[in-house]
Amino acid sequence: MQKKPVINELYLTVGKNSTPDSEVEVYGWVRSVRVQKYLSFAAINDGSSLKGMQVVLTSEEANKLKTGACVRIHGILTQSPGTEQSKELQAQHVEVLGESDSTYPLQKKYHSMEFLRDNLHLRSRTNLFGAIFRVRSAAIIGFQNFFQTNEFFQIHTPIITNSDCEGGGEVFKISANKKKNIKIEHTKDGLVEKDFFGSPVYLTVSGQLHAEILACAMSRVYTFGPVFRAEESLTSRHLAEFWMLEAEIAFMFKLDELLDFVESCLRDTTKHILNTCSQDLEFFNQWVDKELSTRLEDTINKPFIRITYSEAINILSKANKRFEFQPVFGTSFHSEHEKYLATDYCRGPVFITDYPKEIKPFYMRVNPDGKTVACTDLLFPKVGEIVGGSLREERYQKLVKRLKEFNLNTEEFQWYLDLRKYGTIPHGGFGIGFERYLQYITGSWMICAFFPKSGHSSINAHVAEYAMLNANN
Repeated sequence: MQKKPVINELYLTVGKNSTPDSEVEVYGWVRSVRVQKYLSFAAINDGSSLKGMQVVLTSEEANKLKTGACVRIHGILTQSPGTEQSKELQAQHVEVLGESDSTYPLQKKYHSMEFLRDNLHLRSRTNLFGAIFRVRSAAIIGFQNFFQTNEFFQIHTPIITNSDCEGGGEVFKISANKKKNIKIEHTKDGLVEKDFFGSPVYLTVSGQLHAEILACAMSRVYTFGPVFRAEESLTSRHLAEFWMLEAEIAFMFKLDELLDFVESCLRDTTKHILNTCSQDLEFFNQWVDKELSTRLEDTINKPFIRITYSEAINILSKANKRFEFQPVFGTSFHSEHEKYLATDYCRGPVFITDYPKEIKPFYMRVNPDGKTVACTDLLFPKVGEIVGGSLREERYQKLVKRLKEFNLNTEEFQWYLDLRKYGTIPHGGFGIGFERYLQYITGSWMICAFFPKSGHSSINAHVAEYAMLNANN
């Protein structure tokens, strides 16, 4: 009977658990080949770890391998005399599963981000992007573990919706292909063509309003998925497609309760990443930001600072720094303001609370002063805003008033008002911009948002410029 292959045996089993002199079989892609007179070496990587497995083989076997080829290697695992790895594989049988040739773009040298943009389909094989996607995966698991531990139900909110949630209008409108998606209706005047949806629909900018429906029935829910913003800004902060983690919590009475929960969520998830991706984070600390390790340790060990919007305006007004946009009370903060507050002044994560109600969405609960709302933006150093959240307005008449202040049609939001009409509850929620959080965790604020030459996209990535580095990708 043929031996059943072990998935990820290259690192998860071979690299950690297998004992020296054991017989193993590994799979992966050739990163490099060194042909020498007596012994030759190949670096094999299957993507499950930053460092590959060094394979010792004959010159004849090595000459058959090309960088980029996919291989299966059977051999004996031994202690390595070198300092770069503790174990190496003495090859007994080498089989090429997928050929490669000299045109393979990713050779053992530094590749610029401009070059990798032209080879999007292969960039995940580089050390940089492999590390980013492994950290991304660990972050997802970390968040899920946190919410499951805190007795949340995971839900899925619509991608296609007739609401833009915040009324900002920066939405992608969906137009059906009229040749394929037409409804034919019979009327007294004959046959009438009608658009597929029957009314304007959009790609979602947030799942919050739908999540509130479930929170008003199941108490604690969270959703995690793609959202879309039709903003013109070509910056690392404005992707056309990105992922958002959103939570809604019933029976939440004070804003400080929400802040405590957000802080615990990010602290626990960051701990999970530190515990499971230490090798990748060391790579980022060495090649991307040499202060990253210290910053992440401070994030999990030091309390987040809390200041009000008014206090933040006062700090910015007195700052010994020239801003492109002068801070003015009653206006939103710009990126330069957020980064100054978190990076230079607070030197760590900072919650900004109680913004003027005029510059925040209609659903945020109005404070007793009648001028501000019970909300928060969480700012992280170098990146800026990571989280936005608030207590939700649960009072029916006050919510009606807010809708009118924003010139929103109350009939279109009647379902949302009904949640306040039938068993209303104090509740709150927040959303985490996942790509921005990853920028912070990987230190990649020096690596701007990814836009291919064809236009806007995220392709699950937030990386484009890798300026300053001499590392092999």
